[in-house]
Amino acid sequence: MTYTVQIKVMPLKELLDPQGKAVMGGLENLGLSGVEDVRVGKNITLRVNADSPEKAKAVAEEASKKLLSNQVMEYFEITVN
Repeated sequence: MTYTVQIKVMPLKELLDPQGKAVMGGLENLGLSGVEDVRVGKNITLRVNADSPEKAKAVAEEASKKLLSNQVMEYFEITVN
């Protein structure tokens, strides 16, 4: 069966997010108020052929750890559909 797996990769909350700060500055320059914080990350979609959702998630987790994220600076969340 083919599963669609969404992987969200974001900077660790403890670390500065230079892209987020740049976007925040741009929003302020546009006069948009009320935004308290901006974090910029990645959304990755995989289509995985696997026997079960658990196996599809395991493939996505391995890909995330080995290639898609830098675990020193980022965390990831996986959703299987």
